Amino acid sequence: MPVLETLGGPLFGAVLQVLFDKLESDQILDYFSGRKLDERLLKKLKMKLMDIKAVIDDAEQKQFTNSLVREWLDEVRDALYDAEDLLEQIHYEFSKTQLKPEFQISASKVSSFQSKIIELLDDLDYLLNQKIVQDFKISSDVRSGLGNKVSEKINESSSLVVEEVIYGRGEDKENILNWLTSEDENCSQLSILSIVGMGGMGKTTLAQHVYNDPMIETKFAIKAWVCVSDEFNVFKITRAILEAIHKSTDDSRNLEMVQGRLKEKLNGMKFLMILDDVWNEDRNQWKSLKTPLKYGAKGSKILVTTRSNNIASTLESNNIHQLKQLQEDHSWQVFAKHAMQDDNSNLNSELKEIGMKILKKCQGLPLALETVGCLLQSKSSVAEWEGVLRSNIWDLSIENSKILPASLLSYHHLPSHLKRCFSYCALFPKGHMFDKESLILSWMAENFLQCSQQNKSQEEVGQQYFIDLLSRSFFQQTTVQARMHNKTCFLMHDLLNDLAKYVSGEMCYRLGIDRRGSVPKRTRHFSTIKNPIECDEYRSLCDAKRLRTFMSISMNFGMSIQIQELISNFKFLRLLSLSSCLNIKEVPDTITDLIHLRSLDLSLTGITRLPDSICSLYNLLVLKLNYCRCLKELPSTLHELTKLHRLELIGTFLRKASVLLGKLKNLQVWTGGFEVGKSSSEFSIQQLGQLDLHGSLSLSNLENIVNSCDTLVADLKNKIHLVGLCLEWGLKRNNEESIKEREVLENLQPSRNLEQFYSAFTSLEKLSFIDMKEWEEWECMTGAFPNLQRLSVSDCPKLKRHLPEHLPHLTNLLIKGCEQLVVSTPRAVEIEGVKMETPSFDMTGHLFSHTPLHSLGIYSCLRVNIPINHCYHFLVELNISECCDSLTNFPLDLFPKLCKLCLDECHNLQMISQEHPHRHLKRLSILKCCEFESFPNERLLAPQLEIFFIVELEKLKSMPKSMSILLPSLNSLYIFDCPGLEWSDRCLPSNLKEMHLLNCSKLVASLKKGIWGTNPSIESLCIEKENVECFPGEGLLPPCLTKLMINDFPNLKKLDYRCLCHLSSLQKMTLRNCPVLQSLPEEGLPESISTLQIELCQLLKQRYKKNGGKDWEKIAHIKTIQVDGVYQ
Repeated sequence: MPVLETLGGPLFGAVLQVLFDKLESDQILDYFSGRKLDERLLKKLKMKLMDIKAVIDDAEQKQFTNSLVREWLDEVRDALYDAEDLLEQIHYEFSKTQLKPEFQISASKVSSFQSKIIELLDDLDYLLNQKIVQDFKISSDVRSGLGNKVSEKINESSSLVVEEVIYGRGEDKENILNWLTSEDENCSQLSILSIVGMGGMGKTTLAQHVYNDPMIETKFAIKAWVCVSDEFNVFKITRAILEAIHKSTDDSRNLEMVQGRLKEKLNGMKFLMILDDVWNEDRNQWKSLKTPLKYGAKGSKILVTTRSNNIASTLESNNIHQLKQLQEDHSWQVFAKHAMQDDNSNLNSELKEIGMKILKKCQGLPLALETVGCLLQSKSSVAEWEGVLRSNIWDLSIENSKILPASLLSYHHLPSHLKRCFSYCALFPKGHMFDKESLILSWMAENFLQCSQQNKSQEEVGQQYFIDLLSRSFFQQTTVQARMHNKTCFLMHDLLNDLAKYVSGEMCYRLGIDRRGSVPKRTRHFSTIKNPIECDEYRSLCDAKRLRTFMSISMNFGMSIQIQELISNFKFLRLLSLSSCLNIKEVPDTITDLIHLRSLDLSLTGITRLPDSICSLYNLLVLKLNYCRCLKELPSTLHELTKLHRLELIGTFLRKASVLLGKLKNLQVWTGGFEVGKSSSEFSIQQLGQLDLHGSLSLSNLENIVNSCDTLVADLKNKIHLVGLCLEWGLKRNNEESIKEREVLENLQPSRNLEQFYSAFTSLEKLSFIDMKEWEEWECMTGAFPNLQRLSVSDCPKLKRHLPEHLPHLTNLLIKGCEQLVVSTPRAVEIEGVKMETPSFDMTGHLFSHTPLHSLGIYSCLRVNIPINHCYHFLVELNISECCDSLTNFPLDLFPKLCKLCLDECHNLQMISQEHPHRHLKRLSILKCCEFESFPNERLLAPQLEIFFIVELEKLKSMPKSMSILLPSLNSLYIFDCPGLEWSDRCLPSNLKEMHLLNCSKLVASLKKGIWGTNPSIESLCIEKENVECFPGEGLLPPCLTKLMINDFPNLKKLDYRCLCHLSSLQKMTLRNCPVLQSLPEEGLPESISTLQIELCQLLKQRYKKNGGKDWEKIAHIKTIQVDGVYQ
């Protein structure tokens, strides 16, 4: 495999362009001229940057074969970023004087800027005078913006089948063959099908098998295979087509001659042509190539392979066939073919288990499976296979792997601005699902979005960047189940995640994932999904003084980050995301020191206010304050943030907001809630008038509106980006106000783009009525809600008669607290989910037997029962709580597709019955069912069950038998308040990772040798509410434990060292609410412990606290110690 020598200028082109733009900006020029600074310094800096640009392309090519060149490039990159920081600082000072004329820049600061530019010029001069630079070639291509080509092409493909057997592509092949052999009378003269997929997906292999299939031979008079690759030269490709047809060399010397010969050859002939590995996106070049091809007979076909949907569109494809990753069974076939040459007989169970884990790393990518399989062909020991499992696929040498060159080729073809955006994604851990809009806002904060066209906003540019990366298969689209709907998210294939890390080098660092030891000083972008205090590397982050990004991407609400430390250490931050850091209660005034800051995310924190100093962050574009429950007002001078473009307040309810916020004409406000006040100092409904509102708006305390005409100023009818509206009045209202309320309601009429509102719209998908005490009748014409999917009617006690009947797309129905409502099932075609919370709901017939229910929740409905006379084939999720009193036996076999089942407070439920294994159930919860006493035949056959909850089952005496065999996938087990419950046999499932026992004395007592099985994988164990004086007992704890929590042991006096010392894997130990425990074992704790938490243990606290504790020295060696929430 030839070495791929270039990335085509991955990051430098975009950075240099930013610098050139800044040097030519009026702000920089005016700053220098206005303070009589030497403007020649700017010209010198521009010339030095042009000198860098002249040689950077060649240096990029040589960095992969010369480590000194790569080191030189790292130095250059640092210098360029330093230049950008400096120019932005000058720009900030200029903006400050423009906004506040009274502000005067000190002479020392002006002099400092000039000195820093001189220092920067010296650095660039030093870099350009390095001996190694003399070997670089000046590339005219860089000056013209064309970029370099890959010096050596990947091996060209041919029509000959390389892999005789193709696994997992039978359906793909059949679909393509059907298209090729179909005789469509309506088809045009020439039809095109594009096979699209990321590099290594097997597009060429599939095309080879199609091309050589016997079905094709009789269908086409002419066949030709041409490998196009990255150079799209119309003359060369046309001549290659002609040569493929003639099977001989063609001597045509120009396009006119070769196209004439091809036209003559194809005229009236039906042909099949394969154009493999197409990269061209130039529509005009494609039209030129296609000109002679149009002379073929009707029914001629072209099959194209490409990595980009954009290219498929450029080629005007009639069909686009997306090639997906292989399923697990087919992945194993590919892997086994190359690793064991199809001989699985000598593969022991241990190697097969490791092989399956390697399979998951490859994520169904045929090229990765082949590469790793070939590598393992010469390895037979468990240690060697585990070594490959632990390693990164990118660690393979280029000689042993096609993956690196194949993926780098895709990267090479990206324009410079997309390379910068893609490499930034190295901040994400593997498998991380990200939101498109959030990523675009991050790019915006980092100044990656260059708006060359004046009529395009930064969001529009970012959208186009994202679409371009998605169409080139760098991102993959997926769907996740959100609270009430499916949400579209995106992720990167693991190999592309590795590619992003590979090309970003030390620029991006992921805490807890990347290189252990310390954070590189060159790091500019930092992310964390772990609590930083648990990672030693976090201490070294302060060395990365030029950090631009600090991003918390964890959903762990226990994150603990000190915001003052970040402000003190990192003055060059562009993006600061502290979402979910609940320990943050206030933002210090020193936030104003972050003059480069463009994006600040304080969502899901405990802040109660923002300091006025935040209004000095003149570069701030994005401010996120979502779900800040304690925040009730915004600074009155927030309108001074003239560049503020997006203010997010989702889930945050304000009483006060800046009256002048509407002055910011480019500001988008993603709304949460506003509480209408009584006084002039509080929020007024009129303030909404000038705001560009997005998302869902909630307005409460509307009874405080004095004059209904004020609501007209809010102008909700013209808020076209508002998709949800919730209007709330206080509970204490009198009938005299009803006229005013009606006027307010009419004046707050939203635009027709609304999706959630209390009215009828043809495009409306969600409709909610909440707490309408006086509403008696819903007068609704037929067909008023043709697209309604979700309907909620809650706490409307006087509502009578019927709901609308013709709701053809209704999928979710919630009814609660409507005692007089007569509910009959709407005549719906596609009801997928129904929730009912009303005691008068009549559950008969039609709803269950004639609708494909997907999810069903029944809450607090004592008269509701589920008919059990037929099978619920479509139901995937079922939640029953405080209802179904007649239900004594739950027949699991009637719910064959159920994945989640929760039975909560079903007071007469006695058992679950089952005749056949349940193949889909993954989560089972049985909670507070006081009569429940048995499982089917004392067993539970659920091979896919992963999570099992049992809570307060007073009559249940025994857990299911043979759990290790019948529940092989179980990894989380939670049992609460079942003191009489016992294990039925002596072996737990070997895959069990986490177990939590609360007030289960018999279960705890029987945790002895043998119960964990021969190969336990338990990692986390929590035991609560045990009445013992000494703990643990002999053999109680398995040696593989990494986390142990002991909670609420009121009489515990001693921890037995003999039963703890064997826990060689234990990393975290928590002792909570053990009031009489006086000391830890005299011999100490297991040496492996790195985190110790002591909570509500007063005697231990006094003995082991850092300051004055008698035995502090005995635990001082432990890395992280927390006593009652305070780190020692």
